[in-house]
Amino acid sequence: MGTMDAPVSSGMHNATTAAFLGSSGLASQLPELHTVEVLVAVSIFVVIHSLRQRRSLGLPSWPVVGMLPSLLLGVRGDMYEWITGVLKSRGGTFTFRGPLFTNLHCVVTADPRNLEHLLKTKFGNFPKGPYFRDTVRDLLGDGIFGADDEVWRAQRKAASLEFHSAEFRALTASSLVELVHRRLLPVLAETEAAGAAVDLQDVLLRLTFDNVCMIAFGVDPGCLQKGLPEIPFARAFEDATEATIVRFVTPTAVWRGMRALGVGHERVLRRSLAGVDEFAYDVIRKRREELAAAAAGREDAAAGLRRADLLTIFTKMRDADGEAVYSDRFLRDICVNFILAGRDTSSVALAWFFWLLSKNPGVEAKILEEVEGIVAARASCGEVEEELVFQPEEVKRMEYLHAALSEALRLYPSVPVDHKEVVEDEVFPDGTVLKKGTKVIYAMYSMGRMESIWGEDCREYRPERWLRDGRFLGESAYKFTAFNGGPRLCLGKDFAYYQMKFVAASLLRRYRVNVVEGHPVTPKMALTLFMKHGLKVTLDKRDKAKL
Repeated sequence: MGTMDAPVSSGMHNATTAAFLGSSGLASQLPELHTVEVLVAVSIFVVIHSLRQRRSLGLPSWPVVGMLPSLLLGVRGDMYEWITGVLKSRGGTFTFRGPLFTNLHCVVTADPRNLEHLLKTKFGNFPKGPYFRDTVRDLLGDGIFGADDEVWRAQRKAASLEFHSAEFRALTASSLVELVHRRLLPVLAETEAAGAAVDLQDVLLRLTFDNVCMIAFGVDPGCLQKGLPEIPFARAFEDATEATIVRFVTPTAVWRGMRALGVGHERVLRRSLAGVDEFAYDVIRKRREELAAAAAGREDAAAGLRRADLLTIFTKMRDADGEAVYSDRFLRDICVNFILAGRDTSSVALAWFFWLLSKNPGVEAKILEEVEGIVAARASCGEVEEELVFQPEEVKRMEYLHAALSEALRLYPSVPVDHKEVVEDEVFPDGTVLKKGTKVIYAMYSMGRMESIWGEDCREYRPERWLRDGRFLGESAYKFTAFNGGPRLCLGKDFAYYQMKFVAASLLRRYRVNVVEGHPVTPKMALTLFMKHGLKVTLDKRDKAKL
């Protein structure tokens, strides 16, 4: 009995189990359950492994997509502060790993040693490169901003000679006086009288746009005037710039596909470029006609030969056979590049400067003290107060103002990041290995916030760090990179400082600038460091008796 009961009992148990599994369908689901468990285990392992890489790489690196999720999160907030945080955690340099089969891989650095290496010591090994050139070509063409090698050298040599000519300096000084005293101050006076708020960044952008168009094209688009009208060329230029920057955070294959289909930001770029080109080619055609008429001896066109703007200088150039050196397309590229360089940098820097002054009234008081001291030192007192025009030698003596503007540029450089590409295998001074074709991003915004570079008070706005015995003392171009460095040092650096000092002194002596309470101030992702929401301010006329 005992020997028979065991098999029967066992059989009944197996039958019951089989019946239960069969009736519930679990038997057929066991393989799927096993697969799910494996996938969950693998996913957990991948997540833990990717997150652990934050310690060694600076950011989590995921299969296939690399560090792209972190980049997308950074773009949604303040991207420049995000980059700064990563660079600080990595000692000043880190490698960004983009998705597979994309060209978003790059090395990002804020180490002055590395900047000197790529901007000066091994300059020839770090051109802008084909990636940058292809990305901006539709807007900038073969102009100096994205050009390399002989194309860049030829433009820089010609522009350098012009920038240092007496005629060019006279043009820049006279055009600035005209714009500030006949345009800027009347617009601000109207705003102050109405007690209204105005976007100071927009006003300053209009000022510098008109100024640089006078210098580059020899024409005045008239952006800065009462009523602040919208100028089609200025609007088109702004839209084209914004659409171009989107390409840098979009895989190349994607934006090229969008360009071919004419959709999204590429559609905006195509439309805005048509507006830029229409304006540029019209000016170029008229300038060629004017110069041809002057060369033919027509008295009514003789003034064309005396023009000192960049378009005229480049248009007049001839080769050994007497033929024009540059095509219309190349002239367009040259002028558009100089407009981009000269329009945004000064206006953006001044906007951040005035915002910083609103938070640091002690600095503003010292600037006013310096300016009033210079005015008091004038030998002649015959000038009407409100019409006082600062002379170049007076602007040059504004040492504290120069320091205050430099400090604003240290914290808010007009160009927050820039790009290079390695043409041969390299090793940075900090030990970072660079393979041929590696893209290098140097982060000027982050450099101004590195304690290792500027000390523990690096985030404080303190112009005194630039002064020695009351005199301005500059820093290394590889520590303070607002104007680039090495062979690509900004040609317009001296003019930019003169322009900013002239505008700031003229405005501050007449008005107190008050940022509207609660107005949000945050950087915008663009080629230059615009304020995302502009700078809304009100103006109070200064009481000269209290100065």
